[in-house]
Amino acid sequence: MVRLNPADRDECRRAILKGHETAGCLDVLVNNAGYGLVGATEEVSEEEARAIFDVDLLGPLWLTQAALPLMRAQGSGHIVQISSTGGVGAMPLLGLYNAAKWGLEGFTESLAGEVSSMGVRVTLVEVGAMDTQWATSGMQFSAPIPAYDELRERLFGTAVVPWPSEPGATGGGSSPEAIAEGILAHVTAPEGPLRLVLGEGAADQIRMALDQRQQDYAGQPGFQVDH
Repeated sequence: MVRLNPADRDECRRAILKGHETAGCLDVLVNNAGYGLVGATEEVSEEEARAIFDVDLLGPLWLTQAALPLMRAQGSGHIVQISSTGGVGAMPLLGLYNAAKWGLEGFTESLAGEVSSMGVRVTLVEVGAMDTQWATSGMQFSAPIPAYDELRERLFGTAVVPWPSEPGATGGGSSPEAIAEGILAHVTAPEGPLRLVLGEGAADQIRMALDQRQQDYAGQPGFQVDH
């Protein structure tokens, strides 16, 4: 096991090289580090914005960049980015988290087209609700502005931040073991889609986000459907 700070590009590179040196190859990279940030766009500080981009977006980028030369040399490998339904749609008060995940989705989709002919597979795992401490003790909160308290109450059932949670409490949803099994089955299969949807409620949330996007475009020039 190698400890690393995903915000430190040099540490990311050293960790990848250490893993390769120990195993003699690099078959799979799973970029799973990440956290959530609750805060209206107006509430998020510069420090908070840079911090979540460092971990949720740039950390996977640095690790991916470090792994690619090794995988290209092997002519094989699989890079798995843990995204979420928040990388497809966006929710009020989670905008900076959504922005980081949308960025992850963007560069990963581009990456898939860049390395597909080199024997390197790429997967985005769009996860729904998972029974971990991500939404409880793992959540970060911006300093609240009272103007957004009513919205917080409506969306989360409380205007209090950080929201109350018992030590060790989890957010409910699919078990991490079930998610891991789904990822393993996908990685060991000979082929599969770029986007892998796993977890409780994930398909419904993604469908709603895509339906809303389709409605946003519908009726605009070039998007009308002729009958």
